[in-house]
Amino acid sequence: MSGTQPQRGPGGRPPGKHSIRGSVFLPEAELMWRFSRSSGPGGQHVNTSDSQVELRFDLARTEALPPVWKERALERLAGRLVGGVIAVRASEHRSQWRNRETAAVRLASLLAEATAPPPRPRRATRIPRGINERRLREKKQRAETKRGRTGRDW
Repeated sequence: MSGTQPQRGPGGRPPGKHSIRGSVFLPEAELMWRFSRSSGPGGQHVNTSDSQVELRFDLARTEALPPVWKERALERLAGRLVGGVIAVRASEHRSQWRNRETAAVRLASLLAEATAPPPRPRRATRIPRGINERRLREKKQRAETKRGRTGRDW
C-alpha cells in the first residue's frame, strides 16, 4: 500500500520540495550546491567531512517565479545579489544533510519574504475628541499629584 502513495518529508511536503508561497516551489534543477569544510568544534570528524553548505539560486534567470514576483525579489534583494545570483550558507549542524535542509528552508523563506506584496498604505484617521480630552484631563490630574509632593510646607 505504501507504493501507491507519494513519499512525504517533514511537514507533509514531498522530499526535496520547498514551498516559496502557495503552489510555487524552489526548482530543484536550478539549485546549485557547494560543500566545504565547516569551521568550529567537531573533533577529528570535522577535518574529513564537507558539512558546510552553500546554496546558490540564479534569481535573474529563473522561470519558476511569476514575472511580478521575480521583479519584486530582484529589487528587494539587490544588495545580496552577485550577478543576479543569491547565495545562502548553512553550517550550524554537523551533518551535511541537515545543513542542506537548513539552507533550502532559509532560501525559500528569504524568497517568500522578498516576493510578498507590499503592505497596504495606512489610512489616516483622526483621534476622537473624547479620547484627547480624557488624555489631557488625566495629564492634569497627574501634574496635580506631582505638584502636591513638593516640599513647600516642610
